[in-house]
Amino acid sequence: MARIHDLLDKGHTFSFEFFPPKTEEAQATLVATLRELESLNPSFVSVTYGAGGSTRERTHDLVVGLLRTTHMTPMAHLTCAGHSRLDLAEILVRYARAGIDNVLSLGGDPPQGLELGPSELNHASDLVELARAIGPFSLGVAAHPEGHPSSRSLVADRAHLATKLALADFAVTQFFFSADHYQSLVNDMADLGVTKPVIPGIMPITNVASVARMAHMSGASIPAELLARLEAADESGGAAEVRKVGVEAATELSQQLLDAGAPGLHFYTMNRSGATLDIYANLGLAQR
Repeated sequence: MARIHDLLDKGHTFSFEFFPPKTEEAQATLVATLRELESLNPSFVSVTYGAGGSTRERTHDLVVGLLRTTHMTPMAHLTCAGHSRLDLAEILVRYARAGIDNVLSLGGDPPQGLELGPSELNHASDLVELARAIGPFSLGVAAHPEGHPSSRSLVADRAHLATKLALADFAVTQFFFSADHYQSLVNDMADLGVTKPVIPGIMPITNVASVARMAHMSGASIPAELLARLEAADESGGAAEVRKVGVEAATELSQQLLDAGAPGLHFYTMNRSGATLDIYANLGLAQR
């Protein structure tokens, strides 16, 4: 199985993120999405993990299923929140035995109103160190271009990111909508002596209300110019026109990032294929 840091050493990576489905209908949608996006030959795909292990088995089954039934390289998300060290070690050993070599190590942010059990490891860097002791994983961590919403300051967030990225092999960012935010993060890491690859995360806006809500939760901001374009599209053509503008904006951002030297692109698909397929076509990546 390919290790993501090796893929990054060879050139650009283009990857997709999925989440475990909760219903039979959602499962059918994901299966169709996987079939369509596999044809794009992604470098790797990632699968999210619920806070406190709420999707523990579904995440495991989807990751292992991708390895065994597709040609795609999967990466499992894993969070510290609500787990003991032994819990996490057992999950990592299980992945290693199944042949899963790639893990995204996360601290984990519990949703509002959800009470989790005690966490024996408090930071993603602790999980990276545990994973290093268990097997030769390729290990990623998360990055927030505009800072984690719970961080006391951007300076503190950058210092924390530098610590965990120095231990890991690469980072994948939360979604954002301005290339300047990404470039600022990369420059700040370089100033702190960390030059590991940071893969930018791309979220095409197909619904203004839902993305605005997600952006607020993740600490991302929607530029006023982009918001104006989306609102004008909504007034003139409704949902279809919003989707068109959202895909255009994501294409523009993706090209800016690649031109600026980003090591690849990571698409937040929301288990749907349409927007990602369109962006790939716009960028001329469909035949790569």
